[in-house]
Amino acid sequence: MTDAPPPPYRWFDLQVERTERISPSLVRVTFGGDRLGDMVTGGRDQRFKLFLPRPGQDAPVLPDDLGPGWYAQWRTQDPAVRAVMRSYTVRELRREPDELDVDFVQHGEHGQHGEHGEHGKGTGHSGPASHWSRTARPGDRVAILGPVAEDNGGVDFQPPAGTDWVLVTADESALPAAAGILSWLPAGTPAKVWIEVAHPGDVQDLPTAADADITWLIRGNAGDRPVLDAVRSAALPSGNPYAWIAGESGTIRALRRHLVGDRGFDRRAVTFTGYWRHGATEEDLLAELG
Repeated sequence: MTDAPPPPYRWFDLQVERTERISPSLVRVTFGGDRLGDMVTGGRDQRFKLFLPRPGQDAPVLPDDLGPGWYAQWRTQDPAVRAVMRSYTVRELRREPDELDVDFVQHGEHGQHGEHGEHGKGTGHSGPASHWSRTARPGDRVAILGPVAEDNGGVDFQPPAGTDWVLVTADESALPAAAGILSWLPAGTPAKVWIEVAHPGDVQDLPTAADADITWLIRGNAGDRPVLDAVRSAALPSGNPYAWIAGESGTIRALRRHLVGDRGFDRRAVTFTGYWRHGATEEDLLAELG
């Protein structure tokens, strides 16, 4: 009998090394840990699970069994006690020293939308992860379930063979993923990129070797969707496209309908992810899954 391959993810106990307000809407938290050198990333929009302590806790309360059944156990824990779980993107993973950067959207202070991750909070009130990031101090403890193999199933940006150019859209919640994609794209890759943010101060340099046309869009009101209007009115390149679109679920659904229905994109060439939804917390969306 052949031994099963080791799982591509592992649990890590980390602590905060420092925090930095990098823009009006984003706080960057840098983590360190004794075993962080074992974590790797597939690049692009590499995601992982972050577990935060509840107020008054020194460390996140995790399931007793951290094996394959951890999620079912987490679901049965007392919601007032169990760790806050969120999905985040690797902004940067460095060596010597081993450090992990994660960017947190600060929607609560400006009436903005959800926490960065697969799902967030869209009510304009600060969610637990945003609040935690603003108050985090060096030494504060967290846990993550992070990749230890580059091929780990946590990367969604997967252009098929024969792709001639790529289209990328993002808001603040998906900005770290878009930055990772741009830094990963091979030199000279044609790319049309639209990034929607709340403040002019959120615009940042996104290094890339791709032939990328990057347009920054400043949102006027919380309900505006300038990225949708911009893509609808854009002249797009010829050839076989691949689209990666991420952000608020309603906007992403409308963008996908436009690309497939109006622009003729192959459905299989559109990767779409709702990182958050107006009016819903990640707990709400997890509950909907049953």
